[in-house]
Amino acid sequence: LEPNAGGENREENLRLLAEAGNELVFGVGFAFSEAVGNAAADFTDTQFAIIDDAANADVPNVTSLVFAEEQGSALVGAAAALKSTNGRIGFIGGVAGLGLIEKFQAGFEFGAQFINADIEIDVTYLTEFPDFAGFSDPAKGKEAALAQYEGGADIIYHAAGGSGAGVFEAAKETSEATGTKVWAIGVDSDQYLTAGEEVQEYILTSMLKRVDTAVYSTITKYINGERLGGVTVLDLASDGVGYSTSGGFVDDITDKLDELRLAIVSGELEVPTEPAG
Repeated sequence: LEPNAGGENREENLRLLAEAGNELVFGVGFAFSEAVGNAAADFTDTQFAIIDDAANADVPNVTSLVFAEEQGSALVGAAAALKSTNGRIGFIGGVAGLGLIEKFQAGFEFGAQFINADIEIDVTYLTEFPDFAGFSDPAKGKEAALAQYEGGADIIYHAAGGSGAGVFEAAKETSEATGTKVWAIGVDSDQYLTAGEEVQEYILTSMLKRVDTAVYSTITKYINGERLGGVTVLDLASDGVGYSTSGGFVDDITDKLDELRLAIVSGELEVPTEPAG
């Protein structure tokens, strides 16, 4: 079931699924937080799971599935620093003030600065919480990206949901207008595979958030009769986050990225969850 455009029926959908006898019900996205909490309180024999939210961590029939976005973002930050030709890169976040997108920024900056301590990083957020329009405004994403490219950034990482399509368009437009290629970095899924063919060649890599792994592992636990509930953090060690290689644009630096990955997994390096600034 898919919520309506305003999301007012999220809880209604969860209740419909529980009433229909589904024994395990997923809410995909932190926007389901209140709805999952309310539904779980009334359907105590139904197991609920929610992606990207831990607000109901103490509710016994809710499994919270969250990701170490900062760790995956560190890898694409390192990729940006390794591929930048002028030592200036950018980050575009969808909505500031949630505490979530800041994790992406913190990891990106950490990875980039691990490679180049002197790298310059421009940061732009499209909207401030509680205005969620920053996740669904490609025109605004494009405008912000064009400004960063014009300011000298040659690679931009977006964590801006649907607004990221505008960042890809800006990379293409800037590259064609200047004759010098600039790059964009996708988020959550391998956006090289989902973006239009006309912008694929400008998507350097994507930070992968393995929602598929989270859902599959939760279903497997349920089928096997294992205990659910609590908070599950999917990180680099569990392959819950990572980076994509589609297009082959980072093939020449994967050894360096994998070295950083191993250092994070081993605990040698700890990636911050909040930006330093």
